[in-house]
Amino acid sequence: MAWRGSLSRSVKEIRVLFCQSSPASAAAREFVKKNYGDIKARNPSLPFLVRECSGVQPQLWARYDMGVERCVHLDGLTEAQIDKKLEELAKAGES
Repeated sequence: MAWRGSLSRSVKEIRVLFCQSSPASAAAREFVKKNYGDIKARNPSLPFLVRECSGVQPQLWARYDMGVERCVHLDGLTEAQIDKKLEELAKAGES
């Protein structure tokens, strides 16, 4: 997970949206619970926003330079798959 240390060089902001209670958002909630601290410790200046909203489908957003944003829907993914999606979004910002 060395890519996590350079996350703030390729991404300007990360947003995670999920429902507080729906089963579809369970993996997203656990991902944030287990990984937020590590990501913020490695990238203290990177905005990592967590948005809870009743009934929303779980999503991961990355904002890059010039206001460009990309979204990945997390419904049905495991924590490991969510981590992989975040890595893909980080690598997309490097190019």
